[in-house]
Parts: sequence; structure tokens; C-alpha cells
Amino acid sequence: MSANQTRPAAPTSIVVIGGGYAGVMAANRLMTRDDVRVTLTNPRAQFVERIRLHQLVTDSDDAVEDYATVLNSGVRLVVDGAHRIDAAARRVTLTAGDILDYDYLVYAVGSTGSVPASVPGAAEFAYPLSELEQARRLRERLADVPMKAPIVEVGGGLTGIEAASEFAETGRHVTLVSGMVGPSLSKPGRRSVVKRLTKLGVAMVEGADAAVSAVGPDHVVLADGRVLASAVTVWTAGFGVPGLAAASGLTTDAAGRLVTDETLTSVDDVRIVAAGDAAAPSRLPYRMSCQASLPLGAQAANTILSRIAGTPIADVSVPMSAQCISLGRGGGTLQFQHKDDTVTNVYIGGRAGAFIKEQVCRYTVKWLRGEAAKPGSYTSLKGPDRAALLAEAKVVPVR
Repeated sequence: MSANQTRPAAPTSIVVIGGGYAGVMAANRLMTRDDVRVTLTNPRAQFVERIRLHQLVTDSDDAVEDYATVLNSGVRLVVDGAHRIDAAARRVTLTAGDILDYDYLVYAVGSTGSVPASVPGAAEFAYPLSELEQARRLRERLADVPMKAPIVEVGGGLTGIEAASEFAETGRHVTLVSGMVGPSLSKPGRRSVVKRLTKLGVAMVEGADAAVSAVGPDHVVLADGRVLASAVTVWTAGFGVPGLAAASGLTTDAAGRLVTDETLTSVDDVRIVAAGDAAAPSRLPYRMSCQASLPLGAQAANTILSRIAGTPIADVSVPMSAQCISLGRGGGTLQFQHKDDTVTNVYIGGRAGAFIKEQVCRYTVKWLRGEAAKPGSYTSLKGPDRAALLAEAKVVPVR
């Protein structure tokens, strides 16, 4: 090289922690630039369709896709978990001890099911259903249990409803225990769900007295003293997030999500952005969902791309326009919402609801594949006015 020649600039190194919906979308979108080197690290060698895990348990879907089909070929995949982030040194230590240095980091670790230690026996005897390994473990357990044995499903949120429906449709005897079935739904939408659950033979135990106070190997004890026989207890009441951010000394909210400003940039370090279930912009996070994770992944990538280019960075904007619920293979409910995640009284139920839910599941993977093939092609609708939402919640936006 002559004295008048300059060395080409080294590519910008970007590490994405987490290979779920948000992480894969972010990694793919970052490939719009030729001068970046993107590494995605994930503890599993396959992409997990979390919205199909209840189907994995009943063998109606395997809930996985090869990363080669959803991840841009230019993204380097490292199959390992992240142990610690050293923001000052800009490096990630992996579980196996390897080091990944970065110029920018996307924190997309997702969420996980949590079985409360405060409920005696829950950690020992209950089966959570939020991760691939948990779903496979539950499938193996159910294979050893007679079809007529009683199953107790704890948690009446969307995951609990879908799991109870799926199990009952195969002929299982299921009791769904919760404070309320479908608390996030409108009254008409909830009636639609309860009607379908009833048709499938699911017994529902609701109310304050339905709180689970203990779990045994063959029973569940409720707060009012009632004892329900349970050959297998499935626990879907509540989600948490991995503790990586907090353990790395980064600012988190009470649930452990990484606190960011309205551009999804960490309040501690402009080189770190967050996306998906583990992001808490201005401490007012979006509902944990695939629906939010895809646009959050794209917007996290856009923040980094704008920072590299030196162009204005847009604030986060995600529309939360519906809740899609499968009720077995033969039924479903699509609950319409305003963009601010508040429900309307409009829903679509029955087989039409099931069809729409299935299309949503398929298009989720299709959108990832599309972004992998043509980075920058994914688009989403504009969300509600975040300033108004923050003001209503009496939250000061982080800038």
C-alpha cells in the first residue's frame, strides 16, 4: 500500500443477543449495509416458533424452523448463550467462555415462563410452557399419562387458554384455574373463548379463591382449601425475562427488562439497543408478544443504522391492533383492539378465527424470511402517539 493510499475502514461489528422474533428481525435488517459484520448468538441451533409451543406438546407442529430459512446468509450464527455484557469494554462473554467484541449490541433475549418459588411444590411439580425444552418435557410427561387422567392448567391468559384448548381437543380432561379466563379480552371476546372452552369440555375454576396455594405430585390446592386432582399441572401464569441485563450492571425495570429511551437505546450506553419482550422504553414496555417483537426488532436495527449513518433516529412506534388466540385446531378468536392495546367489542370467532390465527403464525415466519432475503423490506403500520400514552401513564419519556 502506497503512502497516499488509505486502509479501508473495518466493518462495524454488531452482536445480536437472542435468536427469537425480535433478534432475527434485527439481524436481518442490519444487513441493509455492506459495511457491517453481524453476529447473532442464541443457545439453540434452531429458530423456535414460541406461538406454536402448545402445538408441539400435542404433536400438531414441531414449532421450530432452521435458521437457514429465516436468517440472512450474511449473518454469523453462534450457538451459545450470553453470560455477561461488559459495556465498558464492548464485549459479550458467552456461556462457553468465548468472547464477542462489538461496536453495537442488540439486546433481544426475549422472555421466559416463571414458576413462583412462593407457591410450595410449584417449582418441583408444575410444568411451565414458554420455552422449547419445557414444551418437549411436558410432551414427554403427557405421553406417560393416560388420556383420561386429570390435567390442571394454571393461568387464564392467552398461553393458558391456547394450551388448555389444544389439550382438550385431543381428548384430555382439563381444568383451567385462573382469577379470570381471558382478562385481556373484551366481554364479547371472552364469551367467545369461554363458549369454545366449554364445548371442548374444559372445566373452568375462576375467582380470587382460585389462586393456587400449593402443588403436589397428583393434586393442586386452591386458596380456599379446595383440592383438585392433577396428574400433570401446567403453569402458564406469568412471564419473566432473563437476568442478563441486571447481572451485567445495566439499568432494568422491576421485571428485569432493559430500560431504554424512546429510540430503544439503553439509558446506560448509546452502543446498546433493546428489542422485543426484554425492552422497556421509558419504563413503559409494550405487551410481551410476537406482535410487538417483529416491529421492535426492525426499529432497534433502524436505530443502529441511523446512528452509523449519522441520520436522525426515529422514536419507537408499534401498533398493537389485535390479539389472536387458537382454541384447538378447529376454533379461534381474533380480538380487535385500538392501536394503543385497548380492546374493542369486535371479535371474530369460530373456524374463521382459527383460520386467521393460523395465517398470522405462518406470516410471522414469512415476514422473517422476506427480511432475510431482502433486508429492509419489512414494514409495519405506525403505532399510537407514544407521547399521549406516556402522559396518560404519568411517565416522563426518556430522551
